[in-house]
Amino acid sequence: MSTAYEALLRHVVWPAYEGGLRRRATPRYMRAYEREQWLAPERIEALRLERLRALIDWCWREVPYYRRRWTELGMQPGDIRSLDDFARLPVLTKADIRANADDLEATSLKAGLGYKTTGGSTGEPLRFGFTRESNDRRVAVMWRGYGWAGSRMGRRTLFLWGGAVGQTSTAHRMKDRLYNAVFARHLLDSFHMSEHNLAGYADAIDAYRPEVIVGYVGPLVRLAEWLLATGRRVARPVSIIGAAEALHPFQRDLIERAFGAPTYNTYGCREFMLIAAECEHRDGLHVNADHLLVETLVDGRPVHQGSGEVTITDLFNRGMPFIRYVTGDMATHATHRCACGRGLPLLASVDGRTLDAIRTPAGHMLPGEFFPHMMKDVPGVTRFQLVQRRLDRLDLSIVRGPGFDEASVDYIRREVGKALGDSAQLQCHFVDDIPLTRSGKLRVTVSELAS
Repeated sequence: MSTAYEALLRHVVWPAYEGGLRRRATPRYMRAYEREQWLAPERIEALRLERLRALIDWCWREVPYYRRRWTELGMQPGDIRSLDDFARLPVLTKADIRANADDLEATSLKAGLGYKTTGGSTGEPLRFGFTRESNDRRVAVMWRGYGWAGSRMGRRTLFLWGGAVGQTSTAHRMKDRLYNAVFARHLLDSFHMSEHNLAGYADAIDAYRPEVIVGYVGPLVRLAEWLLATGRRVARPVSIIGAAEALHPFQRDLIERAFGAPTYNTYGCREFMLIAAECEHRDGLHVNADHLLVETLVDGRPVHQGSGEVTITDLFNRGMPFIRYVTGDMATHATHRCACGRGLPLLASVDGRTLDAIRTPAGHMLPGEFFPHMMKDVPGVTRFQLVQRRLDRLDLSIVRGPGFDEASVDYIRREVGKALGDSAQLQCHFVDDIPLTRSGKLRVTVSELAS
């Protein structure tokens, strides 16, 4: 795909469709975020605080949950004059959201909210509301961050990603095909990857000849291992972007040796989309601090050195604001500035977000991301964990909530069967609770097999 097409798509076709026909503000937000990334760190911090205080004022007027909680603590919006003041506000957990979902929605915006469900990467699927503005802004931020790794709009991009789970309509499939054609995207379903079909994935890469590959880290690593073991070479992309799982240095090295291309780390989640990403220097992940406030906490207090629990505040989702939302992830702030000149702060690393891959006697290697991706669509699941102790058996523990029934079990068995066939027996266990790890997290997909 030529750079001429990229320019036509980004500057003419897409703005006319997105901003004109669909009346979305995404093109305008993209231009604003492109400018803001180059502001000095002090200016970005001031802009973030200004947006944060406006959000807090809004929540006090419009969101019953926050007004009640802050009143109980004897706090009002005027008390929040700095980030130190902000750190006195309580965190927001998934349990808080489930228990107070209606009161977390802004009174005047309820009728116009859209809704999404998280994949439950911490084992707890969650339904949340969002405004059109916040969604448009998230898309703009995503394009900016992926652009740092060379993933420009209209550039040939192959996604080694999770395919659709369940039945999709013909209209939906047609829409996806049209979208992928216009944006020069091609999807390879990583959920079907096994040790016996890796050559097919390599063939597909050669056939499409992507300039950029975006993929779950686990499948990228497995394919890289196979390429190195067999000596197979594939069409060399300009860059590779790892997503959905932590990218460790040894994994980056494997991928780069196999594909011959620089590999970039990203950090995101469904609640906020892209949170942070590496730029061309790959010296830490730039936090989208003009869009989100990312804190790391130890014993409930913000820290700027060492690993801490991530909490995030979305500065623009006023429909169902998440203020100091506990993601369940761990991360470490960087103490240096990037040589690229962007004023956006850095995370040195995202810690403890690895989902174990599942293997079977038939040679399947299913990325752990499959299970949160699949379970998000099962009604009535409060929490879950998949553990593999033997090659031929999977144990799925489920904490059931309202709406879970036999149809839910049938759906789970059917979708796992599609991915793994009859090569591993699935045992479902209904439990009252699932214990956390010593670090306070729930590992969603756990393989106890020797690597």
